[in-house]
Amino acid sequence: MVCGDSTGSCPPATRQLQARSATGSVVSRPGDADCRPPAYRRRTREFYSLWIAATTTYGVGDIVSTIAFLRYVPGVDEANPLVAGAVDAFGLSGLVGLKIAVYLAMVWISVQGAREDDAYLYYFPPVLLTLVGAVLTASNLRLLWLA
Repeated sequence: MVCGDSTGSCPPATRQLQARSATGSVVSRPGDADCRPPAYRRRTREFYSLWIAATTTYGVGDIVSTIAFLRYVPGVDEANPLVAGAVDAFGLSGLVGLKIAVYLAMVWISVQGAREDDAYLYYFPPVLLTLVGAVLTASNLRLLWLA
């Protein structure tokens, strides 16, 4: 968002659209395309739906299935070295803390993408966490079933 406030509204005097002409010079004209509120404010249902899906699969599904797998299957260790180090150092709270840190970093990236009107940065983090969470949860449940 180019305008200065968090509401997305710009005073008329500060609204400017800029484009490059064929000669390469910058051409400015008044407009309000850069002053739209971020996507998470314009499409709140979409934003919350994306992050609820990510929370369900990555947050709840993977954490619960990993904890069940580590607690109830003897002789099994975490395969991810980063998660294994967190679990060894801090127990299961290390696993949860690491997941929360990744989740918050991804929310921050998504919000920044929405503010900059970058669709890739807005959609990629929750979709990635949803897919990774679904795969990890399914893998953990499959291993629990086979154990």
